[in-house]
Amino acid sequence: MEFLLASAGPEIATWKTILFGLLLVGLVLCLAFEEKLHAKKSVISGSFAIVCLFLGAVLNILPFEDVVVGSHEAIDIVASEHSDGAEPSHASHSEQKLEGEVLHQVDGHRQSVTLQVHDEHADEDVQHGAEDEHVNVGGHRLSMPVFIPGIDWSVIAIILGSSLFVDVTSKSGLFTWIAIRVTKVSGGDPLKLLFYYGVMTVVFSAVLNNVTAMIIVGSLTVVSLEKLNRREKLLGFLLIEGLLTNIGGLLTLISSVPNIIVGTAAQISFVMFFLKAGPYVLVATVVTIFMGARLFGIHSLKTAEEREEARKQVSGFDENDGIASWGFFWFATGMLILFILVIATTSILPARLDLLGMGFVALTFAGIMLIRYKSQADEFYRSIDWDLLGFFMALFVVIYVMEHAQVLHAIGSGLQLVVFHIDDSFGTLSDASVLLAGSAVFSSVTDNIPLAAMLANILTTLGAPTAAAGTESGLWWAVVFGANLGGNLTPIGSASTLVAVTIMHKHKLPMSFANFVKAAAPFAIAHILMAVVYVILLIQVTRALS
Repeated sequence: MEFLLASAGPEIATWKTILFGLLLVGLVLCLAFEEKLHAKKSVISGSFAIVCLFLGAVLNILPFEDVVVGSHEAIDIVASEHSDGAEPSHASHSEQKLEGEVLHQVDGHRQSVTLQVHDEHADEDVQHGAEDEHVNVGGHRLSMPVFIPGIDWSVIAIILGSSLFVDVTSKSGLFTWIAIRVTKVSGGDPLKLLFYYGVMTVVFSAVLNNVTAMIIVGSLTVVSLEKLNRREKLLGFLLIEGLLTNIGGLLTLISSVPNIIVGTAAQISFVMFFLKAGPYVLVATVVTIFMGARLFGIHSLKTAEEREEARKQVSGFDENDGIASWGFFWFATGMLILFILVIATTSILPARLDLLGMGFVALTFAGIMLIRYKSQADEFYRSIDWDLLGFFMALFVVIYVMEHAQVLHAIGSGLQLVVFHIDDSFGTLSDASVLLAGSAVFSSVTDNIPLAAMLANILTTLGAPTAAAGTESGLWWAVVFGANLGGNLTPIGSASTLVAVTIMHKHKLPMSFANFVKAAAPFAIAHILMAVVYVILLIQVTRALS
């Protein structure tokens, strides 16, 4: 039997990788000087996406095969030396004459290949090295632009669906009602209000996705501060909440995609992940809130007169004022609760609905809510932040090209050079520190999902101990913390921080790329330093208990 498999792709020359690396640096610099360029983020990222695609095609680094969908696994090839001359063992289809387009799994990526089976006598030279390969057949071919698979449509769907859902739900008066109730509980004290919203942000980010959490909490914050006539504090509140979304994303195994990637590779259970990440999240949340309060001048009311005046002010608020229809209010309340529950449990939905993802959930709930305003739906479409969606789509395209140009691989390889002592069961303190800081820096300018995947693959290849061995290496935790916390260094480091900046712009608050980095730097540095100390403590405690 003879298998002719297409190669994984052409070798990328070093100068090409450097060229695209410089383009990535150029994108970051242009975004940093967005205001001076007088250009929207979508235009900047879109321009770089066009250049990257053009060069990717000209320099032959992009795959242009048709996408094959609906295929199924046909053959499980198990290579062996066959020193005794016995016939190799194949799956049930191995002796059939098959010829046509199939998909071949190469380094975690499905690639279109050609499978030819000439006869039942295998050519052992071809078979050699094919261990554990899975070949899929069937399905049909789809011809689409090369950049379409590069866009994470799930993220786009989540942003679009969540935004529409929140906009329509807000018409019920629900968010105003919640905001006023929270404001009343705080007694009008800005510091208490910041604490309540900070905790709400972390909890929502742990059970929802970060983007949805930021959209919901940001909407509530705007209403509360405007009711208190403290709009000047809005920028500080939104920035702190944006940073806390990435802190909350560390709390559970399913709070973020990097957690899932690294946690699965390290075989860390849901409960163990929560127990080990929880203490850091608690401390980091408190530190972030009080740092933010100090840096942005958000103080507690000091005198009895101030507190009494604030109580009188909030007592005059009527949370029922914005409710035009109690029927729609209770319907929206039920839908919001259901939305949170379904988003939080998407991965365990029955009847294969889990495969549709959170983007489908967000769009479905948005569609249901739009039925209430079916004749005015176009008004909600006009309020969508198309610049944000355009920016993300173009950014995904750039990162997609960077991945094929081996830029992300070079980043991973660079980090691999600093991990010299993998033979240490738990990772040395210096290696863990450098790996955490390095992954945080790189994830601040690139998508943390492929970065986390590469680093997880590197640690697996180097033999880092997993939880299955009794206890996992501290290097796994260095990647988890670094990949998540890097999003706090720049506004493009994570989707939720970019949403926070977008909300600021929507309410005419000045916040450029450079200003965000300047304002967020103290928090991000503190978060990363605390994470380094915490991972070192994890390693030390693990060693002591082993």
